[in-house]
Amino acid sequence: MRALRGAALALLLAAALGPGPGRPHPQCLDFKPPFRPPRALAFCRRYGAFGCCDARRDRALLERFYRLSAHLDGATYAACAGHLQDLLCQECSPYAAHLYDAEDPSTPVRTIPGLCQDYCQQVWQKCRSIFHYLSTDPELIALENNMAKFCRYLSLEDTDYCFPHLLANENLNQNLGLVTADAEGCLQLCLTEVANGLRNPVAMVHANDGTHRFFIAEQVGLVWTYLPDRSRLEKPFLNISEAVLTSPWEGDERGFLGIVFHPKFKYTGKVYVYYSVEVRYEERIRISEFRISPGDMNTVDHGSERIILEIEEPASNHNGGELLFGDDGYLYIFTGDGGMAGDPFGTFGNAQNKSALLGKVLRIDVNDNDRGPVYRIPPDNPFVDDPQARPEVYAYGVRNMWRCSFDRGEPDTKEGKGRLFCGDVGQNKYEEIDIVEKGKNYGWRAREGFSCYDKKLCVNSSLDDVLPIYAYPHKMGKSVTGGYVYRGCESPNLNGLYIFGDFMSGRLMSLKEDRATGEWQYSEICMGTGQTCMFPGLINNYYQYIISFAEDEAGELYFMSTGVPSATAPHGVVYKVVDTSRRAPPGKCRVEPLPVKVKSKLVKFVPKEKLIVKTPTPRPRLRTTTEAPARGWADPATSLDRVDRAPVNRSVILVPTTAASPKPRKRERKGQRRKKKPRNGAVRLMDGGSRGQSWGRVEVYVSGEWGTVCDDGWSSAAAAVVCRQLGFPYMVRASKKAEFGEGTSLLILLDDVQCSGQEKTLLECAHAEVGMHNCSHEEDAGVVCSREEVADW
Repeated sequence: MRALRGAALALLLAAALGPGPGRPHPQCLDFKPPFRPPRALAFCRRYGAFGCCDARRDRALLERFYRLSAHLDGATYAACAGHLQDLLCQECSPYAAHLYDAEDPSTPVRTIPGLCQDYCQQVWQKCRSIFHYLSTDPELIALENNMAKFCRYLSLEDTDYCFPHLLANENLNQNLGLVTADAEGCLQLCLTEVANGLRNPVAMVHANDGTHRFFIAEQVGLVWTYLPDRSRLEKPFLNISEAVLTSPWEGDERGFLGIVFHPKFKYTGKVYVYYSVEVRYEERIRISEFRISPGDMNTVDHGSERIILEIEEPASNHNGGELLFGDDGYLYIFTGDGGMAGDPFGTFGNAQNKSALLGKVLRIDVNDNDRGPVYRIPPDNPFVDDPQARPEVYAYGVRNMWRCSFDRGEPDTKEGKGRLFCGDVGQNKYEEIDIVEKGKNYGWRAREGFSCYDKKLCVNSSLDDVLPIYAYPHKMGKSVTGGYVYRGCESPNLNGLYIFGDFMSGRLMSLKEDRATGEWQYSEICMGTGQTCMFPGLINNYYQYIISFAEDEAGELYFMSTGVPSATAPHGVVYKVVDTSRRAPPGKCRVEPLPVKVKSKLVKFVPKEKLIVKTPTPRPRLRTTTEAPARGWADPATSLDRVDRAPVNRSVILVPTTAASPKPRKRERKGQRRKKKPRNGAVRLMDGGSRGQSWGRVEVYVSGEWGTVCDDGWSSAAAAVVCRQLGFPYMVRASKKAEFGEGTSLLILLDDVQCSGQEKTLLECAHAEVGMHNCSHEEDAGVVCSREEVADW
């Protein structure tokens, strides 16, 4: 992690052009994404390559077809059997949920899929009798003798999605089953909340023992046990908070930094941890071994600690922190270069000095260490025969690798298995992703990314350093967080994608290898918009400080982030990454966890994050002239809301801003009120009902009350006035159309605001009479401010 040194982030919501109103996302009647059936379908063959039916469901539809067709005479069967098959098989369509109005759980599911007008009229004229057998909807039956009303009832609001026209709609089907991307090429994924209320969750690991438990470590030195149902054990798995050296300062890199289970934990019961410690006023990093408690499989024996290795830390930053076991059974340790700027230690720095343990990837053997030394040197370590090198060194020339992972390999062929990916935090200009190999030099401090940092070292041809597979400049992010190559089962389209992030900017990013050239192609990841994440249990927002990534025992991908980067702030959340464009066939990814003996109380998981939805209220269906009521519609805005403390919908571009002081901002206590009333013309920014920092809906105080501003005449000049009022030197963007929520509980006080940009308050600008307006809260204005100039917005 990079020390924040007075940094604060302003969250900017980018305009991602995902599926909006009228562009529903593929979804099945079970409220899940479509899939590729493992075996061909015999009845609904049209959806045999991609859809919502497996062979079992296909057989059930075929049996229903036989039952219904038994009611038809020979002539009717000859004319209508094809239509009957088409109507039944729409349950297998990738858009089944939309065709049957199943996307809104508050309304009843249609008994007949949505039909295009011309097709409906054709079926009505020749085969209207089949609807008696297909549907028990009394309202539909009441309209049977009126073709116009009958087909209007079966129509869809969005005519692009009616059957059968949707089959020929290239805009819908050309990328069907692929990861959804917006117009900028940003891959739209979704998230599931897994855990919350954590204090800087730095790591999540599993024991690889078949229980599918996962263990989440907090920077303060506690590790918690979570069961597969996401409930947490009340008693910590590990608590060494009294020994761990850290502080509540935002961005302090010291603390509990890494944990890994022995690959044969099921038999050895050993766990290894990496943490900061102070010994006689000297800061060190410590790697220790613990054993599981003989009486409780969910806690360690705290008296069993054995120190494996300690390394003096000359500064408080660049502490490394990753521990991994490779397929070779050896323990890999990733250390930072010792801190400060430019690795100033010695002639060439710690990273280039093979006799130092800092700035390295170390590899040691901790197997069978109950007697003799606590660790041994693997005989094939690259520098065991070099008298000027430490034998533990596996690779060198690294600055501060923050989060590394071994590739599990392609599920079937195992291609790529064993590759070691690392994110190495840069100095002034670049962040990089490396594939670490034995004995290689990764260039620091001679190089930063692909660029020379120390020019004298850089021209030294003897360095023979390895270039990163990808590097990005600091306008994209300032502290890389390494991730994983996705090798899970549930999201097949993500297979082979290396997913990582940036702690400072909050970007989620991905790389995919071009096997023909060996080059890695970059794609940014954003959160799904429109219908993309409207699946049960999914969200499309996360807190901006991305701390770490993780895999569970089944290989599914997670990441951890927080809204306040302090070791003592309980705002950390763990998210699972989900692709809603395609899932694995039902049953393929089922796991059966081994039983866990629990002796501690369980704390049930309660999700707190919510989907951020910005869709217009659907229009009601046309009422019929029968007595039966028309279908009801629900307003998603009544059930889906923003969460407090405003994690944002990350379509996402995050712009860092520099605070005036490195100290964390003071926050008012709950219930504490300001003594002074706001001055007339004061403004504030609100986001989803909570106080924003440098972005949000503009609210103005006039004559004793707060109200909102309409966007009729809203411009960047007016937004600049608001930013200046709030103490921000730069205006990034004037926001319209209630992007940051509608202030429906407030009056609209200002409309038609026209400013030159030099006014001290909005009230000095030209505007309509206070309280007079011709707009609605759907047009509430907003603004994004910054303390730094943003040139490339």
